[in-house]
Amino acid sequence: MPEQRTLRVMIAERNPLVISALRDLIDRDERFVLIDGTQTGEGLIKALSGKQTFDVAIVGWKLLDMDAGQLLAEVQQRQINTRVVVFCNDHDVGIVKHCLRMGAQGFCYQFDDPGILFDTLLAVANGRICFPYVDISRIDETPVSRLTNRELEFLGMLADGWTNLQIATRTGISENTVKYHLKNLYDKIGVRNRAMAVALYVGEKKRLPQIAMQ
Repeated sequence: MPEQRTLRVMIAERNPLVISALRDLIDRDERFVLIDGTQTGEGLIKALSGKQTFDVAIVGWKLLDMDAGQLLAEVQQRQINTRVVVFCNDHDVGIVKHCLRMGAQGFCYQFDDPGILFDTLLAVANGRICFPYVDISRIDETPVSRLTNRELEFLGMLADGWTNLQIATRTGISENTVKYHLKNLYDKIGVRNRAMAVALYVGEKKRLPQIAMQ
């Protein structure tokens, strides 16, 4: 039986104590080697865009600058190829569903046995998807799917590259009102900016054929 190669792991987690604990666990397991740790999503994206290479990233749900869902949206928007296991201390099935929709390959709770995390890392590094049980029949209940027709129209115009002035002209409202509605829209779907909103919209439109701009 061929010897299994050592898997390279990157950690993104806002709590340095969690990073330290994971580092200690990984150092004790010869199947893994820790490449680096960061407290921010931008730090992980920088590593992905640079010369550092790794097989799988452990990403905490809350980072210093964004959450894992926003990080996954950034990864999609920048078309970065990576494999992510979200490591979460919040027992909220909504977070699990959101991470699955946004393209994470694995999900573990921080209060699970470390063996579950390691098994998940191995599965994900070998091309599998490993998540706690969720009701797949309800996986498409997303923030985007619950938007009003007007809000979907705004998202569609953003995806088409329209400026705030063009949206204002199209909808008959002021440019300041457009900015106000867009800020509320970003908050509603859990993104920070236009690029992330477009990435989320485009990704979910592929899964939700009913989303269409009027």
